[in-house]
Amino acid sequence: MTQGFGITVAQGKQAYSRLRNCFPCATVESKDKLDSGIIEFSLLNADMDIRLNNSQVSILPTEAKEIASKNFKSHQTRREDTKSSSQNANTPEQHIYQVGSSSMYATPSDISREVGDNSIVEIEAGEYFEDVTVWRQSNITIRGIGGRAHLKANGKAAEGKAIWVFKGNNVAIENIEFSEAKVASRNGAGIRMEGSNLTIRNCHFHDNEMGILTGKNLASEIIIENSEFNNNTVDYNRHKRLGHNIYIGEIAKFTLTGSYIHDAETGHNIKSRAHENYILYNKITDEKLGSSYLLDMPNGGDAFVVGNLFHQNTANDNYTLLSYSAERKQNKASSLLYVVNNTFVNSAQDSQFIKNHAAGLTVLVNNLFVGPGQIMQGAAVQFSNVQLAVADFVNAENYDYRLKHAMSALTNRGIVPGEARNGFILSPKYQYRHPATTELRPLNGNIDIGAYEFVP
Repeated sequence: MTQGFGITVAQGKQAYSRLRNCFPCATVESKDKLDSGIIEFSLLNADMDIRLNNSQVSILPTEAKEIASKNFKSHQTRREDTKSSSQNANTPEQHIYQVGSSSMYATPSDISREVGDNSIVEIEAGEYFEDVTVWRQSNITIRGIGGRAHLKANGKAAEGKAIWVFKGNNVAIENIEFSEAKVASRNGAGIRMEGSNLTIRNCHFHDNEMGILTGKNLASEIIIENSEFNNNTVDYNRHKRLGHNIYIGEIAKFTLTGSYIHDAETGHNIKSRAHENYILYNKITDEKLGSSYLLDMPNGGDAFVVGNLFHQNTANDNYTLLSYSAERKQNKASSLLYVVNNTFVNSAQDSQFIKNHAAGLTVLVNNLFVGPGQIMQGAAVQFSNVQLAVADFVNAENYDYRLKHAMSALTNRGIVPGEARNGFILSPKYQYRHPATTELRPLNGNIDIGAYEFVP
């Protein structure tokens, strides 16, 4: 039986009662557009297709669902058949819904209660002002088309939590911009994830109190790729609360790749309580504003920090760039922090680049540290790391930390990092490319020290 099957029909107001008479056990939701005479239906848990013709209900068996009128197809709910000949006939279909000025659904909140599971929602590029909502579906993808769709909250939030609150599982968000969420509890987020498993790609979160906020869920994994988070903060002097660009609660695994995280004033750029953290090929910087930690993993756990750019400016509120296990100091000695082929730049006067509060080791390999400060505090083993007072970067004023010239202390001076104990390959395969993406790291002799491979 097809689960989460949704349809849209538009052939007269008598259709709703006819549909209910035919399917008294089905879940039917109706939205009566009085100005247009259009009625929209979502039928869940149905194993048949519905068509309306002059207010008459027609029932088609599932195998005949491709026989549809042009009038039916013209309404903005489209069906994408994802089945292949090798798939089971009972595999749920994905349904595509469109949102925007030219569609039946003008805003995301118009459609959030209408779609079922296994759906794709496409939102036209443009600004959606004060439009906030809750999504309860699972296995859903929401993406901007024709450019980013901008959810500009102007201080609004769904359930007093976020612009979008997700209750279901297995959610993907692509090409969406979230801004200006504020709530009474001072943690208004672009996204609040309350279900399991969220993937964010090519999105921008800015000027909220929190960029993204998740709770405790040990069955959940969060993935963020090629996205930007900046200026998500709370006025600490006024409210005595901290806002963070990214705040991941205690979940199973967090992966951040190819993203640009910057200017979290007073709060942290990244705070993650995940049991496993993979922080790979990102640009994490204080630029115009000063954060507390650039990267904070207060619960410890296994962490893999590879190929990132870190910059701390003089306006920082904490002298440590990377903090590990500050709130779980007695955690198991088996927890390990791997820090491999990163570039750390410190513009402040007195700092600690990395502080390990745990009993477990920090493994430092092939990292470049530029500026004053102690490289490491806490248990650690170090291989082929270099600290310089200054370095000749391509454009340090704009935080471009690629080497301008080959340097004998750095070029071809790294070692092969090998594998972590869980089998994760520590050698960097990629390097960050601005803005918010990655590129293959060139192979040019032995690996260089730092986040970038020098190319003449």
